[in-house]
Amino acid sequence: MEPRGLMGGFYRISEWIMRLATINVLWLICSLPFVFFAWMLVMSQDVNQVYSGLIVMAVVAPFTLFPATAAMFAVARKWVMGESDVALFKTFFRGYKENYKQSMLGGIIYTILLAIMIVDFIVYREQLNLLSYIFIAFLLLLIISLFNFFSMLVHYHMKTFQLLKNAVLITIGKPFRSLSTALMSGAVMYFSTRFTFLIPFFMGSIIAYLAFWNFHLIYQKLQDQAEKARIAEEEEAENAAELDRIDLVKDDSSSSSK
Repeated sequence: MEPRGLMGGFYRISEWIMRLATINVLWLICSLPFVFFAWMLVMSQDVNQVYSGLIVMAVVAPFTLFPATAAMFAVARKWVMGESDVALFKTFFRGYKENYKQSMLGGIIYTILLAIMIVDFIVYREQLNLLSYIFIAFLLLLIISLFNFFSMLVHYHMKTFQLLKNAVLITIGKPFRSLSTALMSGAVMYFSTRFTFLIPFFMGSIIAYLAFWNFHLIYQKLQDQAEKARIAEEEEAENAAELDRIDLVKDDSSSSSK
């Protein structure tokens, strides 16, 4: 039986700490090749080593980081949907297996696009002209749409290119939600750099939870709008049918009088 009062509050907090930490550690383990080269990149001081590290990270990311992140979002989806007591290991690795192919394909496309944006920014950063700011804007758009891609991947059954297209469309169509997701994720990453113990235990899982929670608000709003549109169409059809019935009655009355 779950304790109540102050002890119950501490118990629930400790449960959530355990859940977030477990999923974050699983995410890092399944992304281990990417994490290893990222660590080597942080420790390297030579420019050539930095560029080499970035290239290797770009190669391994679609096959390790993206599937692991999709699995983490699958667990975050369960939490946001109210299933807080879901089996962590089972849900994580089921999400990893079920979404591996699509997350890998999406990861390849996102990695190529991000690499193009980063290279273009590096080329034009010294000039700081309009073109460089455009590349920065596209880079931010891609990064934010990535959160929506993972959220849609674990929530919908769609083809990969549909997921990519809709992730970008939602990011553009809901700018305030997209901005709030970026700000919350940025805040988590900032505090994780200040308190480095958050990185191995909480950073990824907290960002996944916040990103899917924000996406779910968008999803619910879209569902409400679709439901209202459906009801309006049904009422319009009923009104049209009623008018047709009245006209038919009038025609029948006119025929009878003659």
